[in-house]
Amino acid sequence: MKKRLAIPSDNGQLSQHFGHSPLFVFYDIEDGKIVNKEEKTPPPHAEGTIPGFLIKEGATDILTGGIGPKAVQMLYNKGINVYVGVELNTPDNLALDFINGDLKFGQNYCHH
Repeated sequence: MKKRLAIPSDNGQLSQHFGHSPLFVFYDIEDGKIVNKEEKTPPPHAEGTIPGFLIKEGATDILTGGIGPKAVQMLYNKGINVYVGVELNTPDNLALDFINGDLKFGQNYCHH
């Protein structure tokens, strides 16, 4: 199964402020392995812009520290799994934890 994981990043760590993250790291995952990694700058923060950006980028799963309920609802309505309350770490480590089933988080909004 292919997945496109998106992680908001700030100074090489998980950004705790989803909507104000200066960078998103995208991981394309196939058969439990990272096959591609990209860093992209999101559009300026305004209601709905960041979820729209992630939907356009084809994200299937998002790891974040904090996120507003409207953004969660927009993403969830598009079939995107949102993991909230993820512990601070580097995006690479979090992506590996996600793949290996070791991710620590507080709440998730998943379709699976």
